[in-house]
Amino acid sequence: MAAVRRGRTSSVLSSVPLQILFYLNGVYYIFYFLATLLMIVYKSQVFTYPDNFLTLDLILLFIMAILETIRIYFGTKGNLTEDEAPLGFSLVITGGSIVLSIYFLVWQTYVLRADVIINVVLIIIYGLEGIFQIIAIAAFVS
Repeated sequence: MAAVRRGRTSSVLSSVPLQILFYLNGVYYIFYFLATLLMIVYKSQVFTYPDNFLTLDLILLFIMAILETIRIYFGTKGNLTEDEAPLGFSLVITGGSIVLSIYFLVWQTYVLRADVIINVVLIIIYGLEGIFQIIAIAAFVS
C-alpha cells in the first residue's frame, strides 16, 4: 500500500539568476572597494585633495562596504529561504548603495575615468539585482 502524501507540495521559488548576481556582486565589490580605495590614495598624492573631503570620501567608502555586506547577506538569506522580508530589506539597502555609487560617480572631489567605469558597472549590477529582487518578492508573496 502506497503512502499518500498530504499537505503542501513543495515548489522552489528562489531565483537562481538573483543568487548568481549576489555572488558576482560580492566578488565585484571586493574589486570595486580595493580599486576605489587605491584611487582615493592616488588622488590624494597627485592632486591637492582637501583633507575634509578626503575624510568624507573614505568614510563613505567604508559605510558603503558595510551596507554592501549587509545587503548581500539579507538578499541571499531572503532568496534562499524564500522569505520576502529580508529580500525587501536588501532591496531598500540597494537604494542606499545606488545613492553612494552615484556619489562616487558624480559628486566626489575628483572623478577619474576609471571611477566612471567601475561605478557604471556597479550601478548596472544594482539595477539588475533590483529587478530580480522585485520579481522574487512577487513570487514569494503570491
